[in-house]
Amino acid sequence: MKMSRLVAFSFSLLLGAALALTGAGVANADSSAAAVDYVALGDSYSSGVGAGSYDGSSCKRSSRAYPALWAAANSPSSFDFAACSGARTNDVTGGQLGRLNASTDLVSISIGGNDAGFADVMTTCVLQSEATCLNRIATARAYVDSTLPGRLDSVYSAIRSKAPSAQVVVLGYPRFYQLGGSCVAGLSEKERSAINGASDHLNTATAKRAADHGFTFGDVRTTFTGHEICSGNSWLHSVNWLNIGESYHPTAAGQSGGYLPVFKSAL
Repeated sequence: MKMSRLVAFSFSLLLGAALALTGAGVANADSSAAAVDYVALGDSYSSGVGAGSYDGSSCKRSSRAYPALWAAANSPSSFDFAACSGARTNDVTGGQLGRLNASTDLVSISIGGNDAGFADVMTTCVLQSEATCLNRIATARAYVDSTLPGRLDSVYSAIRSKAPSAQVVVLGYPRFYQLGGSCVAGLSEKERSAINGASDHLNTATAKRAADHGFTFGDVRTTFTGHEICSGNSWLHSVNWLNIGESYHPTAAGQSGGYLPVFKSAL
């Protein structure tokens, strides 16, 4: 049964640490992840948009994204990187779940931001008035309340159906702005606060749906604290007029310092 492989994986890590303390068995710990079949699903926050070093596909999968970083460090027996820039819930169910099977041990996913209109919210807020921005955010929050939970349920149920024994880690989204920070131009403080609140709202809804399916939710807001836009040490791109698609996405430091530790902790 596949769950026994995950149990064996965890036990081997503990055993390897204990033996290392006594000066014996160090070689065994190095291969402890070899039995894990890992599939990374989701949107641009999982594919690594903003981190650079892309694979050349339209999905913009980055070798600096947290799934690729974890796989490179742990050498699982298989790693299937299916996450894709711009993905919505129906893109996951329609195009990514074919990577899963009964042998899959580990699944990661971030999804829901594009369904809620993340890109349109940010475009509206950057280019239009404060009132229009706040109205667009309110529309996105209403969608998260009324429609997104059902869409997440469809994705999570399909994952469990195709990978019945896998551990599933659902990653959330960071807050975008440090309020009262170093930014002297751009959005108003009221707009920044509303955008942060919308991110919190999305994370709360996602965490609830993940928990109801028995999945682990990874909250990256903690690791990104102090590294938001306007912090002076941001792990998120602000508006990038030379590469607009990278705007409001994690940098390579955001993937390695913001997402990867949360994913590792969830395991």
